[in-house]
Amino acid sequence: MSGTARLVPVPELADVAEYAYAATVDAPARLVFTAGACPLDAEGRTVAPGDVAAQARQVMANLAVALAAAGAGLDDVVRTTVYVASADRADLVAAWQVVRDAFGDHEPPSTLLGVTVLGYPDQLVEVDAVAAVREVG
Repeated sequence: MSGTARLVPVPELADVAEYAYAATVDAPARLVFTAGACPLDAEGRTVAPGDVAAQARQVMANLAVALAAAGAGLDDVVRTTVYVASADRADLVAAWQVVRDAFGDHEPPSTLLGVTVLGYPDQLVEVDAVAAVREVG
């Protein structure tokens, strides 16, 4: 993490979540808001139709590229929302495992949602993020 954000453990809440319950951002910081990262290849095609984990891997790769273009990285992320087009909890868990693994020891607060449908044909996973980067002056 860039040193501008701090993940806040909350010992009064259940210790089952694999993410921090809160995060703070110190000023001055530049916030980066991403669009939803989608499981698209360079030609705009949805990768791995029907495979939640493979789509989640592509999503996280695309998220890292978008963050880098804005001068941030996965370690700078202070919040994510993970969308999975499924009512099956196993699909949500499969996507979450990929997202969690992509962040390594960095565990930003996150919301995991099962939704009815996402925007692209055959799309099962989407992740948006907020990152905070210390401004160097």
